[in-house]
Amino acid sequence: MRLLSLPLCLSWVLTLCLAAPPHHKEGHSDPHHKEDYAHPDQHGHSDQHAHPEHSHHHDLVRCSGIEFDAITLDEHGVTYFIKDDHLWKGYRGSSEFTNQTFHELHGSIDAAFRMHHKVKPEDHDRVFIFKGDHVWSFYNHTLEDGFPKLINSEFPGIPNELDAAVECPSGECKTDSVLFFKGSHVYHYDLLTHSVKEKDWPAVMNCTSAYRWLERYFCFQGTKFQRFHPVTGHVSEGYPKDVRDYFMKCPDRGHGDKTREAHFGRCSGKPFDAFTADDEGKIYAFRGDYFLRLDTKRDGYHYWSITSNWKELHDHINAVFTWDHKMYFIQGDQVYIYKSDVHYTLVEGYPKPVEEELGVKGPVDAAFLCGNSHLVHIIQGKRMFDVDMSESPRKVVKEWPLPFDHVDAAMCGAEGIQVFIGDIYYEYKSPMLLATSRMQPFPHNTSKELLGCDN
Repeated sequence: MRLLSLPLCLSWVLTLCLAAPPHHKEGHSDPHHKEDYAHPDQHGHSDQHAHPEHSHHHDLVRCSGIEFDAITLDEHGVTYFIKDDHLWKGYRGSSEFTNQTFHELHGSIDAAFRMHHKVKPEDHDRVFIFKGDHVWSFYNHTLEDGFPKLINSEFPGIPNELDAAVECPSGECKTDSVLFFKGSHVYHYDLLTHSVKEKDWPAVMNCTSAYRWLERYFCFQGTKFQRFHPVTGHVSEGYPKDVRDYFMKCPDRGHGDKTREAHFGRCSGKPFDAFTADDEGKIYAFRGDYFLRLDTKRDGYHYWSITSNWKELHDHINAVFTWDHKMYFIQGDQVYIYKSDVHYTLVEGYPKPVEEELGVKGPVDAAFLCGNSHLVHIIQGKRMFDVDMSESPRKVVKEWPLPFDHVDAAMCGAEGIQVFIGDIYYEYKSPMLLATSRMQPFPHNTSKELLGCDN
């Protein structure tokens, strides 16, 4: 769990993670949506820029069954749904004319996406919008200098009159890339080499819009959508689904489970089973059969089934930590080791007994590893065992008594260690202070102070 090198501490990240995403089957979102409150004046564009035709504005009702022309996030994490010359911000509310936000656009568009290309900061986080044979680039809703441009001059080899487009960052694709859709054709555009590869994805529908959210990719056609893999084109089981049940608030529709939300939701107050972060700085919290990504403050907050990322884990976990680009999941008396890449591949030969792998007999209550240390600290009841991960075979090198009868979870961050017990957490500057402190630190409320909940 190498978090000391992360520039942001867990509490800062969690405090900002208050936005809520659309509703997908893997989990259920918080009822509060950042996008739902994204009124025009909050983003620097007011009605004074409205086109004269706005006086004749007729609001489209998206729950009636609209086929969107484009869906994209902007640089603030607000999701735009675009149809003809109308635009919706977020997952509920009325439409406005597109050129109230993007003033230079008039009429319908073909496709849109938010660029991910950090090596070229003048393009990164720009919203690219396509219409006919031209492309526009916007940042903070302002048209970039030199745009619009011909599509073929900005993206050589990509056809005009596209149907959809979606970004694919390095790690999810091999390099920073864009996927373009036209009819049954899919074009993979490498942003580094400017090379184009045409893909044959028979399982993917002819997308009229495409959308990436929290490393998940969606193709839309009419009122249906699929989740697909951006490299292989594999479509997840159970699709297509109806857009109106997941991406908007419609009367008498949806897929939510209030009982499940009450137990696993961000503000449920239930204990967490484990926390960790991978080597890319992605921070995870695990509760029951679900996990939360806690570092996605801009684009939203959501909980997903554990099996959606780590398909061999079919029950709640006891502890997890990261070491040497691998994630170690302890479940009962077994340990599962996954490569810490975006596809989370189980290492061959696992699971194995915890005692065989780590020298501690399972089950355990928590585990954490600080920064570049090679010691993983495993908590079991009122004891903490230090295991040297650099040794083979691994064994306990030190045992500490703890001032707690039981610990639910623990993790090490930029400001030290957080120990979680119920909905309370305590902070310590080091593992030694955790074990030797005679005075208990001030208790913090996890839901309120870390997750921003009102309860």
